[in-house]
Amino acid sequence: MINKLFYIFLFFSVTTLFAQESDTLFLNQDSVLITEDSLIETDDYNPLAPAKAAFYSAVLPGLGQVYNKKYWKIPIVYTGIGISIYFYMQNNKDYNKFRDAYKRRLAGFTDDEYWGNGTTPIISSDRLVDAQKTAKRNKDTSIAAAVAFYLLNIIDANVDAHLSQFNVNDDLSFEPVFNINPIDAKANYSLLLKYRLK
Repeated sequence: MINKLFYIFLFFSVTTLFAQESDTLFLNQDSVLITEDSLIETDDYNPLAPAKAAFYSAVLPGLGQVYNKKYWKIPIVYTGIGISIYFYMQNNKDYNKFRDAYKRRLAGFTDDEYWGNGTTPIISSDRLVDAQKTAKRNKDTSIAAAVAFYLLNIIDANVDAHLSQFNVNDDLSFEPVFNINPIDAKANYSLLLKYRLK
């Protein structure tokens, strides 16, 4: 009985040994030799670069664009934020003028700038209320636009830092392929994704 078990154990051991040996031979036939000359040097990937760029843009708008070396975007950022702030200040000034004139009319005065020289006002009290609402809405829209430009500045710096580290070289290509089928002489169309190892 022990002899039979020994022979069965020996059979499985030898079979496993030959199977491993044949796998090793198969792997050696398909292996690729990589030398130092065949490696492509790439810049190191910095995973913290996008967070750093976004932080810089949050602290001072445009600083993330400086960090990414996209200097041409800085005037766009400051123009968007500056115009929004300018319109906020202009609408705030108009709102205060309309509100002060309306308050003076409620108090019984007829000397505001919208009253005119005659006995009837140039702009009625109802129109002053509408003008206040419009100026307040425009003021709120201007603040929202300034905040949107500020947030877009941060998002742009983050995305640009991500994309600047994206590997775009000629070793990876995507191109259409047109072949003629030799059997029926019809064109075969396909897309080819190639990755070339040097």
